[in-house]
Amino acid sequence: MTSTLRTDRLIMRRWTDTDREPFAALNADPEVMEHFPALLTRAESDAMIDRIEARRAGTGFGFWALEVTATGEFIGFAGLSVPRFEAHFTPAVEIGWRLARSAWGRGYATEAARRALRHAFDDLALDEVVSFTSVRNLRSRAVMERIGMTRDESGDFDHPMVPEGHPLRRHVLYRITAPPRAV
Repeated sequence: MTSTLRTDRLIMRRWTDTDREPFAALNADPEVMEHFPALLTRAESDAMIDRIEARRAGTGFGFWALEVTATGEFIGFAGLSVPRFEAHFTPAVEIGWRLARSAWGRGYATEAARRALRHAFDDLALDEVVSFTSVRNLRSRAVMERIGMTRDESGDFDHPMVPEGHPLRRHVLYRITAPPRAV
């Protein structure tokens, strides 16, 4: 189980108690949470960290807390997870990220996602990774495309955890397969 990954500018690490307050602030920011059905309370945010860490114990991977190497600043998360719902493409491993507004536009999501994909394919030997987001989330879709994912238009779906009639229910599905492995 890999507990820490590094990129040129980021440390991707296990969560600590000091991450809880800035993570709750991130999850309570209406701009950050624009493409989610609701903001999270502090208790919901803390519970999410607890779920991430519990799942890591079961799968050996998860969403890593992101820390800027130069400053030590916590800026959000990126990594791998198994979706908690059933859909036509599950079971699957997804790649995802959520960053504080102060970290937007700096390439951190792309950098962390590329490292997470390398871990998925090289260390975990996964054959495929998916990602999904609401149709309207153009920023995340751009990251998916920058890291080499391709939209599977036939795979677009109504997210079962988003209420019917909600404008964010329709989701796009992206996929990427592992590069050929040396024999």
